[in-house]
Amino acid sequence: MLSDPELLRMLADGVATTLRLFAGAFVCGFSIALLLSAINLAPSRIVRAVIALYVEYHRNVPTVVQIMVWYFGMPEVLPQAIRLWINQGNTEFSFALIALSLNVSAYYYEDIRSGIKAIARTQIEAARAIGLGAMQALKYVVLPQAVRYAVPPIINRSLILFKDTSLAMVIGVTELTYQVKKIENATFQTFQIFVISTLIYLAICLLISALGAQVARRYPANFKS
Repeated sequence: MLSDPELLRMLADGVATTLRLFAGAFVCGFSIALLLSAINLAPSRIVRAVIALYVEYHRNVPTVVQIMVWYFGMPEVLPQAIRLWINQGNTEFSFALIALSLNVSAYYYEDIRSGIKAIARTQIEAARAIGLGAMQALKYVVLPQAVRYAVPPIINRSLILFKDTSLAMVIGVTELTYQVKKIENATFQTFQIFVISTLIYLAICLLISALGAQVARRYPANFKS
């Protein structure tokens, strides 16, 4: 099987698409989580209630359902001009990226919020006492420490995010699992191709874990390094 260049190309394309989907969802999801964490500090019950509703939806509805809602449902409520513009590109990949980004952002947000709770209130008061504004204290004191506290759970959630990219196959995204299933249908070598895909997923997950452990050592919550 591995001697067939066409099958190797399909596997390589699948891995590349999986990594692009994972990287895009990680960056977008983490950015959204930081934004939500900052907004949640606003003294508004309505804002906090909206964020809480956002988080509960994305944490309690199955990820595959969220992907299908975006792919099958959202185009129906969008204006026709926007719908046509979206359909000109890689629609499946785009909607899978949006769904996964929003989904993981809810988990990242909870991790960062827990990190914020771990910061002593006196640090924020000290930051304000030396002349930092609310946004400056948030940017330079609160979020940097909160993210460090949140590194271990963020790493764990990132591993789950990587594995969740396989769910994008339900809407036709040509990621690794989609390509593996396509190869299996063409060759009928079920055991061999799924062993290969398992090893690929395992290798990448171990790499993400190793990189995450390196980040955790480099940026410990106690700031001693």
